[in-house]
Amino acid sequence: MGLTASVLAIDAGNSKTDVAVVGEDGTVLATARGGGFQPPRVGVEAAMDTLSVPVTKALDEAGVTSVSLVSACLANADLPVEERELTAAVAARGWGASAVVRNDTFAILRAGVDTPLGVAVVCGAGMNCVGMTPDGRTARFPAIGRISGDWGGGWGLAEEALWFAARAEDGRGEPTDLARTLPGHFGLPTMYALIEALHLDRIPMARRHELTPVLFATAAAGDAVARSIVDHLADEVLAMVKVALRRLDLLSTPVPVVLGGSVLAARHPLLDAGIRERLATAAPLAQAQVVTARPVLGAALLGLDQVGASAEVAARVRQFYEGPGARTAPAPQPVSTD
Repeated sequence: MGLTASVLAIDAGNSKTDVAVVGEDGTVLATARGGGFQPPRVGVEAAMDTLSVPVTKALDEAGVTSVSLVSACLANADLPVEERELTAAVAARGWGASAVVRNDTFAILRAGVDTPLGVAVVCGAGMNCVGMTPDGRTARFPAIGRISGDWGGGWGLAEEALWFAARAEDGRGEPTDLARTLPGHFGLPTMYALIEALHLDRIPMARRHELTPVLFATAAAGDAVARSIVDHLADEVLAMVKVALRRLDLLSTPVPVVLGGSVLAARHPLLDAGIRERLATAAPLAQAQVVTARPVLGAALLGLDQVGASAEVAARVRQFYEGPGARTAPAPQPVSTD
């Protein structure tokens, strides 16, 4: 008869998946990494097949045949109906006695707090925000783009910078150095040349994310238009945090606000300072912090919360990911697709 572990933790983003098998005492028995989880593009079952590769590898390396709970924090689980569908898909794979699926932003939140209390904002390719309390209450947003009222993230910033730069060059908008720095990043002389290259796919769509750090550098050099875009993002972060705190009745409570995702984890001085200044005014008891541990830690801790593990057990998992020689998150890139 095979061994049973406590939790199978899964953090699956659009570009990569991290898996950990956690024993009943909090020992991380095995880890594995796999490809991205993209059910909207390939379908649920094909996405689950991709997910099963690192899961099977981790279970095999741990010498485990099943777990008590699968704690899966998945990209594209943006709506409750999607969480239910993906929970059924995960449960059908038979990896554990039970399964809980959450949006992957919850993993970043739990990785950054010692107890399941706080709010997290993630700014990578897009934007999302969630909040949770120890009694199980949560706050969240659909976070599926402009149709759900969202703006921001690396793609949104790059698009906004291009919009202002194009209008500056042709005279419809106010002058900005972005009209020089954005095409200059690709070795092009003008915005017109950059627009043509993007439109004709001479510069692949995926490379647009490279313009986000150019925007921040231009803002740091004092360009007013670039600074206004950075300020807009700080405003969006604050708006999400305020709503989440209000929904959870935490506006007047000391509470962690976890900042994650490649754009926020890069700690661009103007953005970081802007967020903290706004929080100090709107929610003075909120404590902003940047999370650097791998989000799979959060998925593991959420699973341990679910099975009623002790603080000592949770601390052992955290030590694995945050102690000396720990497996911290990779250095932030301009924009993550997680």
